[in-house]
Amino acid sequence: MVLDFVAGTDPKFRDALLVRQAVFVEEQGIDPEIEVDEYDGICWHALAYLGDRIVGTARLVTLDRFTAKIGRVAVLGEARGRGVGTALMRLLEDYARREGITRVVLDAQFQVIPLYEKLGYEAEGEPFLDAGIVHKRMTKTL
Repeated sequence: MVLDFVAGTDPKFRDALLVRQAVFVEEQGIDPEIEVDEYDGICWHALAYLGDRIVGTARLVTLDRFTAKIGRVAVLGEARGRGVGTALMRLLEDYARREGITRVVLDAQFQVIPLYEKLGYEAEGEPFLDAGIVHKRMTKTL
């Protein structure tokens, strides 16, 4: 697996959009009008490749001096269970640590909560709907 880390203005960001289109829009039925947002151009995107094929992506948005949010974590179906999501999360967490971030938050879809728990995230608060899908806020101290 090859990992890359790009700004939202980098041409490789298009690879992230391909994965997000496949996972969020086509697989999960999320409205394509809300899938790309104002944060994409100002945050960092992690990309995962198996061979020359893009198979996963995630992004990191800085919320304040010490807090960042990981989101848009997506792995193509054929690459799930192969450590892609874990590798993307670790890449973003390592970058956040180097930047002085001490707390990371994310909004997890219920089916991936076990992955985030294995990575040290803790659920907090009540479940909520985002794009018609039930999520739970999770946090981790770095």
